[in-house]
Amino acid sequence: MPDFSLETELLKTASGPVCGIDEAGRGPWAGPVVASAVVLDPDHLSPALIDGLDDSKKLSAKKRDVLFDHLKSAEANGLAWIGIGDASSEEIDRLNILQATFLAMDRAVKGLATCPAHALVDGNCVPPLDCPATTVIKGDQKSLSIAAASIIAKVTRDRFMNALSDRFPGYGFERHAGYGTVIHREALERLGVTPHHRKSFAPIHKILCRD
Repeated sequence: MPDFSLETELLKTASGPVCGIDEAGRGPWAGPVVASAVVLDPDHLSPALIDGLDDSKKLSAKKRDVLFDHLKSAEANGLAWIGIGDASSEEIDRLNILQATFLAMDRAVKGLATCPAHALVDGNCVPPLDCPATTVIKGDQKSLSIAAASIIAKVTRDRFMNALSDRFPGYGFERHAGYGTVIHREALERLGVTPHHRKSFAPIHKILCRD
């Protein structure tokens, strides 16, 4: 389970807060990539968050929604800072998915109330940020701040894709969030490519070239 060990070690020498950063949506064929940066107050964090935060992929959608609401409540009460950034499908096509992810992370950090002194980033690639950063493999399973960021990013992106399903019915975005499922592939064959599909991704590019 994640804890504050990494944050506590950094705070011994950091001249300001430490944030956790994670993203959601690198692999899908459609929709944005969304990143979140979260700073938590370890001295006033609710037991529900300490006990509940974990890698968002391990949690049910209902549990993620509950934790999302707890985090937003903590933010409203001054016990957390939350920044959210995204990069659109057009930016993904123009920059490539890694650079678009870095852009979303930078936007998330810039969305915080104050620039952090250090960032803990899930994964093994250091994004260009306005603060020093340390990568953490499987960070959402080790750091509460990264776990919180994974929840915020995942729920934010899922809600965007749910809203997109209303604008583009028939694709099943509310079910697969843009990932390459059989349902999604069949919908593309039947309905074609939307403006929110990532045209640089091989399955979408192949359809466009064929058409």
